[in-house]
Amino acid sequence: MAQNEWILDVLSDLSAFAVENGLTALAEQLDDTKLIAAAEISSRKNEVRAPADGNKTRYEPGSGGLGKHQHA
Repeated sequence: MAQNEWILDVLSDLSAFAVENGLTALAEQLDDTKLIAAAEISSRKNEVRAPADGNKTRYEPGSGGLGKHQHA
């Protein structure tokens, strides 16, 4: 298992426990948290892969709005 993916299993176990014990709001929140964790883990994997030309993409606020990417 990858370095950070173990947390997804922990969140799944906590969510299952919450469902089994009638804690539906908590189970729903944990499911949302699992989605956020998976997205963040995936984005970190993508950051590790540098472009072949060595340029890095950075995200900066600017006249184009928040999140518009620019190349270094």
